[in-house]
Amino acid sequence: MYTEQTIHPLRTRMQQWRQAGERIALVPTMGNLHVGHLALVGQARQLVDRVVVSVFVNPGQFGAGEDYLSYPRSLEQDTDLLTQAEVDLMFVPGVDELYPGGQRGATYVGVPGLSEILCGASRPGHFCGVATVVTKLFNCVQPDIAVFGEKDYQQLLVIRKMTEELCLSVEIVAVPTVREADGLAFSSRNAYLTAEQRKCAPLLYNSLLLCKKRILSGEQNYAVLMSQAQKNLRAAGFDPDYFEIRRADSLTEPTGDGHQLVILAAASLARTRLIDNVRFTP
Repeated sequence: MYTEQTIHPLRTRMQQWRQAGERIALVPTMGNLHVGHLALVGQARQLVDRVVVSVFVNPGQFGAGEDYLSYPRSLEQDTDLLTQAEVDLMFVPGVDELYPGGQRGATYVGVPGLSEILCGASRPGHFCGVATVVTKLFNCVQPDIAVFGEKDYQQLLVIRKMTEELCLSVEIVAVPTVREADGLAFSSRNAYLTAEQRKCAPLLYNSLLLCKKRILSGEQNYAVLMSQAQKNLRAAGFDPDYFEIRRADSLTEPTGDGHQLVILAAASLARTRLIDNVRFTP
């Protein structure tokens, strides 16, 4: 596996592969890799000749008081995992490489509307930071496809819309959420959970499944379902940010017209913010 830290040699390598007629996939990550990330790599490996994984903790998507400095970093372990997964190249840029003029006054990419609801409402500027760094990575690697997980469902839709509206020639591939045996979605932030919190954490996914079951059984008062779910999460020790039933294609409020739905939730256990979702057709 090759490892590059700067853009110029990365682009040289990409050009060599493209000239050889090889298709390239990019899997953007913030490192501290787990089984969920490896599922993205596995999907990419099935679709192309060369797989590039970026490892970059992006300061642009962390707000004031968030966990940028304490976000788990495990580059040596990540390198071993990606080597075992037969990744072709790991791109590990420094902050100065992707933000050469510094962050203050830097050019940013915004996706209005979709970036300002749900997680975007409680984390202002977060999706602007995500869209910006993903655009930078797309420009650096110029992949044929890019692979993202469905756990970060709103992020997935933001990136799809950004890619379409900026006319970027990258196919966005989504991979279903990978879960532990008790249903908890794999996440780098799970490392923050205490043993007691870890026992409680799967209740977030269970609450989504219960809401889905009630909708499929014919309940139509979504406001009541959402309110009850938040109440139950609080009783279990969570601090809910939101629990919402939305249209899966746009994250707008459902209108009962048979569109596919997604139930999305974000809730904290102490300092650990968990997100999850389930998607289905009613």
